[in-house]
Amino acid sequence: MEKLQRSDLYSLEQYAEVRNEFRTKVMQHKKRRSIELGPNVRLLFEDRLIMQYQIQEMLRIERIFEPAGIQEELDAYNPLIPDGSNLKATMMIEFSDIEERKAALEKLLGIEKMTWLKIADFEKIFPIANEDMDRETEEKTSSVHFLRYELTSEMIAVLKSGSELSAGIDHPEYSYTVTVEEEVRKALIKDLD
Repeated sequence: MEKLQRSDLYSLEQYAEVRNEFRTKVMQHKKRRSIELGPNVRLLFEDRLIMQYQIQEMLRIERIFEPAGIQEELDAYNPLIPDGSNLKATMMIEFSDIEERKAALEKLLGIEKMTWLKIADFEKIFPIANEDMDRETEEKTSSVHFLRYELTSEMIAVLKSGSELSAGIDHPEYSYTVTVEEEVRKALIKDLD
C-alpha cells in the first residue's frame, strides 16, 4: 500500500471545508476494519485512509502548516500503513470503569503478544508488537498496543481465494476466538496488494 506524501493531504483551509464529510467516510470505513475480541478488546486494522485522517486531525489540532512539521507527522504515521505482506492493527483494551481497567491491565501483561490471526489451516500468526516503543511495565500493560502481522505469500494466496480468517487471544486471563466477518475479511485483503 502506497505511503502518504504531502501532496495527498488537504491544506488546513481545505480540510476545514471537507472535514465533516471526510470524518463520516472514515468512521464508516473503520467499522469495516474492526474486530471485537470479547467484551474488552478491539483490533482496528490501519490503512492509508485512516492514517490520512489521523494526520489531518493532528495538523488541524496542532495548527501545523510548516513543511517540516507536516513531514514529521507523515514520518510518524506512515509506518502504520500496511506494506503488502502484512496487516497492521491498533489493539485497544477497553473498560469503562477506571478501577476495573486498572486491575485488568495489571493482569493482562503480555496480552499483545498473545493476540493472533489465523488463515485456514495455517499456524496462528502472532504479532510483532509495539515496534515504536515499549508499552508495558513490570506492573501493568498499556490499554493501547500497535501490532504487525507478517503473512507469507502462501497465506495471502489462500486468504484471497476465500479461506476463513479467524482471530483470537490466548492469554490465561483473557481468551477469545472469533471468525472474522466476511466484510472485514474482504477489507483486510485489500491491504495485501
